[in-house]
Amino acid sequence: MSSLNERAELEAAIIAAVDRDSPLLIAISREIHQNPELQYKEFKAAALLTSHLERRGFEVERAAADIETAFVATAPSKASAGQPTIAILAEYDALAGLGHACGHNLIGTAALGAGLALREVSERLPGRVQVVGCPAEEGGGGKVLLTNRGVFDEVSAAMMFHPLDSSGIHADSLAATTIEIHMHGKPAHAAANPEDGVNALDAIIQTYNGINALRQHLRSDTRIHGIITNGGQAPNIVPKYASAKFRVRAADRKYADETLAKLMRCAEGAAMAAGAKVEFNIIEESRYDNMISNPTMEGIFADTLDKLGIPWADLKESGLGSTDMGNVSQKVPSIHPYLKIAPRGVSPHTDAFREAAISDEGQQAMLNAAKAMALTALHLLLDPAKLAAAQQEFAATKAK
Repeated sequence: MSSLNERAELEAAIIAAVDRDSPLLIAISREIHQNPELQYKEFKAAALLTSHLERRGFEVERAAADIETAFVATAPSKASAGQPTIAILAEYDALAGLGHACGHNLIGTAALGAGLALREVSERLPGRVQVVGCPAEEGGGGKVLLTNRGVFDEVSAAMMFHPLDSSGIHADSLAATTIEIHMHGKPAHAAANPEDGVNALDAIIQTYNGINALRQHLRSDTRIHGIITNGGQAPNIVPKYASAKFRVRAADRKYADETLAKLMRCAEGAAMAAGAKVEFNIIEESRYDNMISNPTMEGIFADTLDKLGIPWADLKESGLGSTDMGNVSQKVPSIHPYLKIAPRGVSPHTDAFREAAISDEGQQAMLNAAKAMALTALHLLLDPAKLAAAQQEFAATKAK
């Protein structure tokens, strides 16, 4: 059998496997959707995904990297030392108050579908296939911890898909960091002796005002947004404590960190003006890096969509968000393509997008993503030159 014929046979087996498993995958996707779980509490979803992987012969490491709801599932293979490992990443956490309004039920199940399809041929491949369960993308930084704790140290390339209102291969993401600001003042009776108090809420409000003045001096790709998390206890007591939480974003980590330092100076100045004391808590797992999308892998995924008859377009005009997949992409060659599940203009983190994630269009996109990721992984394992090109591009980007 020629290599071209063998590749065609393996591709056909993968497509047939997803088609065969489609009722199961749709049922799993809907079960996760109907049982939304927040960051690091995705016990049902993780158990559901790992049970099906284990049933098909995957070796499953649960509580990977000491995270209860993370896992690494490795397909049986005859790979020898030094041969590549391709990771397909699953997300399955929900949003507080909105459920699966970002479609992570589809992301997790697509990764499962891709893994199960690759399992059909895994023992004929010159490398390994892994499905990595990644909790807490919605602000909890699951992939940040997984990356920092070495889960991707032996991975050659990684990929995932995300649902959107349009399909495309590449969209930029912003580096992001979350910071908590705690202001400490001095209580006093707000009518009888306010002059004896130090108003912590005033310091938080002046922090907001300072940030608003700062905005005109920031790059256009920068975003700062936040909330007051504690504004005092009663209107007739000068607040002795107030707090806020902000998220700082920019197109690259360096500028995001520079902006964060400016925000902290705003808070320090506000504290000094009010006579308060300020404390900061930078949430390390919230430090999402900007996405580096690998051109060679993008090309393979695009060709795969074309072969599957799935239309896609340029996503340059899409709004920018942040993802902890950016941290993975700073570690290994990666892609984070998008497939359409909703009408144009229906954005993630809305009620309408949550309903799209349970729709027939959403389920079909999930099945398409499973096929496209599995075929992309197959191509990388069967074509060492392509994988080498992806890794060379990655090294060149990191060297800049």
